[in-house]
Amino acid sequence: MKQIQLSKFGLDNLVLLDVPKPESLGKGEVLVRLYAASLNYRDSLVVEGKYNPKFPLPLVPCSDGAGEVVGVGEAVSEFEIGDKVLLQFAPLWIGKEATHRELRHTIGGPLPGTLREYAVVSEFGLVKMPTHLSYEEGATLPCAALTAWSGLYSFNQVKAGETVVVQGTGGVSIFALQLAKLAGATVIVTSSSDEKLKKAKSLGADYSINYKETPEWGKEVRSITNKIGADHIIEVGGAGTLEQSIAACKPFGVIHLIGILAGRSGELNLLPAVMNNIKIQGLVVGGRNAFFDMNKAIESSKLKPVVDKVFPIENTKGAIEYLRSGSHFGKIVITI
Repeated sequence: MKQIQLSKFGLDNLVLLDVPKPESLGKGEVLVRLYAASLNYRDSLVVEGKYNPKFPLPLVPCSDGAGEVVGVGEAVSEFEIGDKVLLQFAPLWIGKEATHRELRHTIGGPLPGTLREYAVVSEFGLVKMPTHLSYEEGATLPCAALTAWSGLYSFNQVKAGETVVVQGTGGVSIFALQLAKLAGATVIVTSSSDEKLKKAKSLGADYSINYKETPEWGKEVRSITNKIGADHIIEVGGAGTLEQSIAACKPFGVIHLIGILAGRSGELNLLPAVMNNIKIQGLVVGGRNAFFDMNKAIESSKLKPVVDKVFPIENTKGAIEYLRSGSHFGKIVITI
């Protein structure tokens, strides 16, 4: 079977191999034929050794995957041959909260990832894919969509009429836009690209801010909300954008802290967050129960993930380079 393998850290060290297909299944295990994977910023960091240089090598990268059940082991009760399924990023994480071990037991590092034709997975590390989606669309859900869902629905409950600020137009941000609109929220999108802002409006964004033209976009959010501020901020920039998020957030609002795209360090004035009782909620994906809930909502609403570009597994390097360019709108998918 085909498999992308990282023998040592570095993008040039990704190799496409032909390895034996797994044949034996243990109790409770499922054999999945993977057809698509999607990229997250984490995958790029893993490949470079910047996410966790202690991850064991060689490693099959990538955390998102969609495929079909082609074999079931003894005592498997949830799945049958032919089921379309998604792999869970943290296969031991079931409920709302998780232990340190459950949070760190993740595919695409340290566990083998999804850039391979076949994978043996515990049945509890799988969920059924929404029936209206293709494999390419389904593969975008396990990390980016579930992170957005966890912030807006699992750990906090977005309500109709509330205001959500979405930073940028990458995978998590676009899913946050789509999922916030399902609840009837007002969505403000920030980007440095007018073209991307136009695309975001076509998906339902109510307001847009070009942060290059308006560096103090927190003030603009307050202006749009009649000086009230936003209820939710999808924060993907980290230290480089957190002060603007605090300025944009209303008292007792929530900043969903997801990424560090704007940098890891910087001098921050956190006093306004304290004085306004702002909650800063760190987010990393979510558990299996939340995955079930999200997929029900996606299926009932017929929500379609936004896939920017599709690459073949033979051009995994090109897919990661495209991710790093920041040119994408939504998700980048690799077919297997």
